Amino acid sequence: MKTRRNFIKHAGLLSAATLIMPQLSMASAKNSKYGVQLYSFRDGMLKNPKKTLEMIASLGFKEIESAGSNKGYYYGLSPAEMAKTCQALGMSLTSGHVHLDDKFERTMADAVASGQEYLICSSLPTEGQTIDNYKKVAEQFNKAGEACRQHGLKFGYHNHEYEFETENEEVLYDVLMDNTEKELVHMELDLGWVVVAGKEPLHYFKKYPGRFPLWHLKDMDMHEKESTEFGKGVLDVPLMLELKELSGVQHIYIEQEEYSSTPFESMQHNMNYLRNL
Repeated sequence: MKTRRNFIKHAGLLSAATLIMPQLSMASAKNSKYGVQLYSFRDGMLKNPKKTLEMIASLGFKEIESAGSNKGYYYGLSPAEMAKTCQALGMSLTSGHVHLDDKFERTMADAVASGQEYLICSSLPTEGQTIDNYKKVAEQFNKAGEACRQHGLKFGYHNHEYEFETENEEVLYDVLMDNTEKELVHMELDLGWVVVAGKEPLHYFKKYPGRFPLWHLKDMDMHEKESTEFGKGVLDVPLMLELKELSGVQHIYIEQEEYSSTPFESMQHNMNYLRNL
């Protein structure tokens, strides 16, 4: 496991990366359109989605990624109403976490109605930490990606830490990457879970350049193994933003699942951190 300090010490890796992609200026980092994963505000979204979206907009977020809830993927709102509410607040609904299940046809139809671009499978659809299972899942993902493409959508997958386990010295996440078609399966890399798994995001940026159009930007407390505010954990957030072009990222969603106080205050800290880089 690399600590934040050790990460910085790997400046040579950053120098190598600049041979592949142009250096980002701090100004461009400050002007990025950051998004938020709504699981970060899950309680508020269930109680009063429109008021919670107003609070989110006040923090400066410009993109929204929805998540599943006991009121559905749009928190009791219709897909069109969810999109309209975001638009009225100067935000856009660009992605949503979903399940790849027997209701996927309806999920795609709702996504079309909402105007969002991405449907992201939020967890592995079948159990089994084996190479064979991950190859089967890759086939499922390719088919789902083709189905989404026919609806004008893009399909993707969001990792946790377990995908980075190994079988026969092969990393299972790499098996998934190697057996999915990049035109059909768009990876959302959760940088926090990559670090928790003992891996470095830079390794994946370099091994699969351009394969990660979406990120979850999430700092992690390694003692508690849970998310924390930017600058308090092990993820080198400034370095990640300097390398974003190498990864191919187009949508950066901030997600925090645990809080030192409230979701609003934690996200306010995170946005201030980004503005003050």
